[in-house]
Amino acid sequence: MNTPENAASRARFDTLAIHAGQEFDPTTGAVIPPIYQTSTYVQDGIGGLRGGYEYSRGGNPTRTALETQLAALEGGELGLSFASGLAAEDALLRTVLAPGDHVVIGNDVYGGTHRLIRRIHGAWGVRHTTVDTSDLDAVRAAIEPSTKVLWVETPSNPLMKISDVAALAELGRAAGVLVVVDNTFASPALQQPLALGADVVVHSTTKYLGGHSDVVGGALVFGAGTGAGSARPELADLAERVTFTQFAAGAVSGPFDAFLTSRGIKTLGVRMERHSRNAMAIAHRLDEHAGIERVYYPGLESHPGHELAARQMSGFGGMLSIALAGGGAAARRFAESTELFQLAESLGGVESLVNYPSEMTHASVKGTDAEVPESIVRLSVGIEDVDDLLADIDGALARL
Repeated sequence: MNTPENAASRARFDTLAIHAGQEFDPTTGAVIPPIYQTSTYVQDGIGGLRGGYEYSRGGNPTRTALETQLAALEGGELGLSFASGLAAEDALLRTVLAPGDHVVIGNDVYGGTHRLIRRIHGAWGVRHTTVDTSDLDAVRAAIEPSTKVLWVETPSNPLMKISDVAALAELGRAAGVLVVVDNTFASPALQQPLALGADVVVHSTTKYLGGHSDVVGGALVFGAGTGAGSARPELADLAERVTFTQFAAGAVSGPFDAFLTSRGIKTLGVRMERHSRNAMAIAHRLDEHAGIERVYYPGLESHPGHELAARQMSGFGGMLSIALAGGGAAARRFAESTELFQLAESLGGVESLVNYPSEMTHASVKGTDAEVPESIVRLSVGIEDVDDLLADIDGALARL
């Protein structure tokens, strides 16, 4: 019988997004799998678990469905779903690192990631070096004998730097360093770091995967070699240990959150097409304005990472940043003048958002190597009608 599960294993991205882990309910035939809103499970005698489920911190069918979906979309062998993106990051880092270990991290990453490594793990004796991960020589020079993790975010947040995942993966492999790629900005619809050689992919599923600004979550996906008989037993061992950390520390996604994320993922491909198209139009409009000093968008040929982005991504995404010629004062006025672009934290939803990183998402990195210039405004371009978005941008620029 050609079941949805069997068909999904052979499918392309958009089909996987809809069907992977999403088999119809065998009892009722319901097309959408039920939400298993339960904390515990009846056992067939002591230790007689049905489907391996015992307690929902350890496993829940709705979360399992999402984790299957995530692994399929990233081309990985194991997906894990967490209560937030930072919970996913922390579970990985606390599993890999010990006092005295060292992390190499990009100088333009999400402020919360930098804060987690610097303040939480730093207080535990973990050191870090901040570098421009788009500069291979700088990364190579930063790696020490005690380096355990190379943390890459591409496109980066908020300056949209593009790092060469394949080259960094090769560099990390040669040095015996775990290469982790935060794929939140691109999403697996546009970029699949595991296929480029990365070891682990991390997501804030709150963003493009969920896509509707109504659920907080995070994910880890482990690359090829995670399964039984792996050619890379160290990666398989890591996946097993992080799974234990997820269970033992307990920062798991709840069933309703997992359901909402799975629901959002089903439209990821078509949403990313619209996000990318709208962002490209806005980037071109902003690039022509005298009040804009620079547009940070990899879809522009003037972007230093444009050619690399075109090679390792199938689209340029919905995120862009701008530097206002009038500095911080102009940036603040612009961020507070838009109407359709709502001033808010986060990104990746169907609605457009404007953010002032220096005082919002990246306030925690002020005074560090990852500090964001005060002239920068970040735009998360939604899927509204592009003419309305352009009119909103024009109106805000006219008020500068």
